[in-house]
This record gives sequence, C-alpha cells and structure tokens, in this order.
Amino acid sequence: MASSILISFALLASTLFFMSGPSSAQLTPNFYSKSCPKVFDVVGSVVRAAVAKEKRMGASLLRLHFHDCFVNGCDGSILLDDTSSFTGEKTARPNVNSVRGFNVIDDVKKKVEGVCPGVVSCADILAISALESMLALGGPEWTVKLGRRDSKTASFSAANSGVIPPPTSTLSNLINRFQAVGLSTRDMVALSGAHTIGQARCTTFRARIYNDTNIDAAFARSRRSNCPRPSGSGDNNLAPLDVKTPNSFDNAYYGNLISQKGLLRSDQQLHNGGSTDSLVEQYNKNPRSFYADFAAAMVRMGDIRPLTGRNGEIRKNCRVPN
Repeated sequence: MASSILISFALLASTLFFMSGPSSAQLTPNFYSKSCPKVFDVVGSVVRAAVAKEKRMGASLLRLHFHDCFVNGCDGSILLDDTSSFTGEKTARPNVNSVRGFNVIDDVKKKVEGVCPGVVSCADILAISALESMLALGGPEWTVKLGRRDSKTASFSAANSGVIPPPTSTLSNLINRFQAVGLSTRDMVALSGAHTIGQARCTTFRARIYNDTNIDAAFARSRRSNCPRPSGSGDNNLAPLDVKTPNSFDNAYYGNLISQKGLLRSDQQLHNGGSTDSLVEQYNKNPRSFYADFAAAMVRMGDIRPLTGRNGEIRKNCRVPN
C-alpha cells in the first residue's frame, strides 16, 4: 500500500513537472552548454570586432539590453521592426535617433545561426553582447544567465510610457522607475555608472548646460561650443558622457558627478545633496565596489520578466517575428 502511494505520488510529481516545467523555467548560465556550447565565443568575436572599430558601439550594445529589459521585460522586443500589426519600439521617444547597434546584433545573429540554427534567442544575444561589450572596454565580468525567449510583438506605447527614465529625470523618478522593475536604488546608481562610456546628443543636455546652476562653469562652457542654444541647431552633435575617459569602462563617471560635471541632468541628480550622494562617493573612492555592484545589478536587470519555456519563440531574424 505504502509503495503504491509513493509510486502514484512520483508519477503525479513527474506529470506536474512535465506540464509546468517549461512555462516556469528559470534562467541558467549553462542553458546552451549542450545545444550551443560556443555561443559566447561566437558572440564575443563579432562584438569585439565592432567595438574595436568604434568604441562607442560598446555603450550602444549595453544600452540596447537596458532599453529592451525596461519595456515589458528582457524579450528582444526592441529589435523588432514595425509590421502591419504593430508599431515597434525603435521610434518611441526614448529610442528614436538614439538607440543604435541593430546592425551589429544582426551580424551576431547571423553568425550564431550559422553555428547553432534555431537555438539562441535574440534576447539572450542582447544579454551576451552587453557583457562582451563591457569586457572589450575594460569593464567587469559577470555570469550571464540564459534561456530567454523572444517576444512575437513589440509595444510603441509601452516604450513611450516613461518606464525608461528620460535624461531630465529627478532623483525620485529615477528611484521609482528602477524600483518598478524590481531594481534597488543601489542597482540604479551602479547601473548609471555605465555612463562612463558612450556619448549623448546635444538635444538631451542643451537645457542643462545653459540653464542649470549645479554644473561646473568651465565644463558648461566647453559643452556649449558644440551645442548652440537655438533648438534645432546642432541637435545631433555628440559629447562624451564621461569627460575624462570616454572610451574606457572605469569609475571616472562618479568623480565627474562630485565635480558637478555630469553631462545629463539625470546624472547630476545622483550627487546633488540627496540620498544617493554617499553611494556616488563610495564608487568614486572604491572602483572594486562599483565593479562588483555593477556586475550584480546587470544580472538582476537581466532577470526582468523574461519569456521562458513555451512562451515566445526563437526568432530566426531578430528584426521580424517568425
């Protein structure tokens, strides 16, 4: 009697696991260990070549992953072009004329498909590309969890809804936007350190360099030379987010904030007499602490509402649903 009950329980448990396992699957670092064991090498080779050709591309690929995850989770939706049934996220306010690197992701996907056809999702390619970009620029390493699947649709309205904090954000808005996706204030300050690389368009910082008072005067003057006051003039002119070491991933960003040389208004909010001042000062003094917290925050960001199991699909082309 007891043995038959145990057998019945085991069969029930096995059935339940089979039924629920794929839909509740968790991300894992070894997801492709058998199906595509060379995926990191393949992705890394393309990303390293792209970053060597243009240092800015490292920041762009990292930003793609960030903007993807904040809109309905890390599902590769940002990569989708418009279709007859939906308007994608590429032309939404936080992304248009700003988010870039799509051609590099296309190149990565093509090479991955040549090695492991129909196996690796575009969402996972974004996550791996973010890591490889940081490593190419001297940043920290973290363990990328994998197993995401790709969304079959995208949402222009969701991308436009304010979930991605704009460069004019207040500190409270930054904290709230990150908390809304399960990330702490510490995560927010650490992830903001990604602005130690990359560039911003004049239109995103014009108001700060002409109107703000919490900005170093000489720094503001230097930025005005390439960003004239009339709106529409020089809008697309670029300036480095980190005035010291724009092509290296380091902790110089935080020193810039302490010196009131944050290029974006939202950056300077992190060190402006508020609750995050101490974290900025900590990361400025201790790069090892910044690296550790940045790596941990990247892992947590990659966990935002992924599609797994039977949800979504593995796109053959990252720009279009199958």
